[in-house]
Amino acid sequence: MSPTLTRGAALALFAVVILCWGFNWTVTKLLVQTVSPLWMTATRSVIALVVLFVLTLATGDLRLPRRGDLPVVANIALLHMTGFAVLMGIGLQTVPAGRSIVLGFTTPLWVIPGAMLFLGERLTPARAAGVAMGLCGLALMFNPMAFDWSDKRALLGNGLLLLAAFCWAISIVHIRKHTWISTPYQLVFWEVLLATCVLLVLALAFEGVPHIAWDAQTVLLFGYGGIFGVALAYWAMAMVNRSLPAVTTSLGVLATPVVGVLSAVLILDEPLSLALLAAMALILGGIALGTVTFRSSAALR
Repeated sequence: MSPTLTRGAALALFAVVILCWGFNWTVTKLLVQTVSPLWMTATRSVIALVVLFVLTLATGDLRLPRRGDLPVVANIALLHMTGFAVLMGIGLQTVPAGRSIVLGFTTPLWVIPGAMLFLGERLTPARAAGVAMGLCGLALMFNPMAFDWSDKRALLGNGLLLLAAFCWAISIVHIRKHTWISTPYQLVFWEVLLATCVLLVLALAFEGVPHIAWDAQTVLLFGYGGIFGVALAYWAMAMVNRSLPAVTTSLGVLATPVVGVLSAVLILDEPLSLALLAAMALILGGIALGTVTFRSSAALR
């Protein structure tokens, strides 16, 4: 297998990742209406594990992780694949998919202060402006005059989605600090394996034996979530990261919330309010501003 793809192939694969992740929020929203969050996440992870086993075996990359990579395997498996996914699933039970994906993709806003504290990065004026812009978007989304503060389930759901973004941010900061021995692609299978084991234990402990009403729609939704939302997306993103500049992937992934919001509008008939559009523009604009600054300064060092 070639270590990198051509630019055209990498961009095409990147577009697939954005579509997979964007639509996955709508698919997850549909699943959590009939399947408990932990079992939904665990079942999807089992499907992804099987697919990744076949992929890594076919490409000759199925090998045990090196000891030095074990911390990052645990980090991605527990904070992103387990923590982020479970909190997202629970939050989606009470929060519209379009709003959820915008909250979930506030992650880079929390990465910036985390990088300052733990990686010694400077808070440049543009980076500070990006954080401020993103926080303004959050304030607009949580407009006190429009938000139903009496709905405790909605409050909890929104809070859990922000906590999910925070978990992903911690994972990203650790990933930036980690010195890689194996490639990210070679570790994906082991990350999903660990996440699957943890998710199955949690699901059995907190939700008991699953009672899933299997029908054609449920099979298709789980198939999409496991194959495209997890296995293909993580495999493809590992390939893309090896083939495209970091600034390209950092900015390109911001198209994911746009796909997610539009899919929620088209498939779930969710309203597309001006407030949501404005909040999304502020949050994504702030993330883009902070990301460009970070990548540009990093490239100069």
